[in-house]
Amino acid sequence: MADTDHGITADAVRQALSDIALPENGTLAGSSRLTGITVEPGGRISFAITIAPEEAETFATIRSAAETAIRSLAGATQVLVVLTAERDAAATAPRPAPKPEPKAAGKAPLLPDVAHVVAVASGKGGVGKSTTAINIALGLRALGLKVGILDADIYGPSLPTLLGLRGSPQVGPDRRLKPLQAHGLAAMSIGFLVDEETAMVWRGPMVMSAITQMLAEVDWGTLDVLMVDMPPGTGDAQLAIAQGVPLAGAVIVSTPQDLALIDARRGIAMFRKVDVPIIGLIENMAHFVCPDCGAGHDIFGSGGTAAAAGRLGVPFLGAIPLTIELRTASDLGRPITALSPDSELGLKYQELATSVLRHLEGRT
Repeated sequence: MADTDHGITADAVRQALSDIALPENGTLAGSSRLTGITVEPGGRISFAITIAPEEAETFATIRSAAETAIRSLAGATQVLVVLTAERDAAATAPRPAPKPEPKAAGKAPLLPDVAHVVAVASGKGGVGKSTTAINIALGLRALGLKVGILDADIYGPSLPTLLGLRGSPQVGPDRRLKPLQAHGLAAMSIGFLVDEETAMVWRGPMVMSAITQMLAEVDWGTLDVLMVDMPPGTGDAQLAIAQGVPLAGAVIVSTPQDLALIDARRGIAMFRKVDVPIIGLIENMAHFVCPDCGAGHDIFGSGGTAAAAGRLGVPFLGAIPLTIELRTASDLGRPITALSPDSELGLKYQELATSVLRHLEGRT
């Protein structure tokens, strides 16, 4: 690998890991456990350590030691080390989603200072889930709650753009990352840790490990609500969150057309299998508002999400139109609920936030 602008190479990373001993003898640098070394401009370094699932506790200290060793390299600004448990073909065969395991006695909760964790999900990408998640989070903030948002989409993080955030998280004295702040929200995304043009060519276990570490190894502080902007789909990453975090509920976002609703129904089925309550369905891009005449155009059909909610027995939370103002605000990194809270769209998102809060209050 060519030198970066800080002079760090993959060989330098391996050399820094040459003193990290492994339980089976030998060092991390000379082991096949070390994979995926990436060194980016700006001193951002990431790699994975391959383990068996039962080795997770043992290798937690090794991961921490490896991270400390790389941080000591001159020019290293951000270090991301993930533990990845590869599985054989039999283990990856389709099977029913297991029920969440009961918490072990005396085991500390993953997010002890977060009162409620809410997932915002969709069965497919491109339906405006991230925009919806951020604006609902801001709506909850406007109601006086302390709110954080986690961008759990490793392959396509959008939170940095939608919140207009640049820069890297600071590391606290306890070695945990401090979330960035925007519009009163605490925010974390893989997009803060890697260059925006970097392709995350990671296997499923690496993705799950990175998500878990962004939950457990970030100093979220005391929050009333942590919104999790889920990755699209119903695969390993989604199950890792649904089963590893005490979710208070899930909000499902869909556009009105049948193609999107088919995938939204799959998302609802997944959450039901792992006993996560469905807060409700939101219809996004319900219609396009013409900027010239003000008329609404049903580009994706009309009323499909409300009808689906009725058939599935889940609440219909409301419909959000597609407008030029919403698109512009999102592209500028100034969400409409923060930019124009008293606008028609700003008030709609606050109504959605109120519906979410009612659900949470009903669980306390």
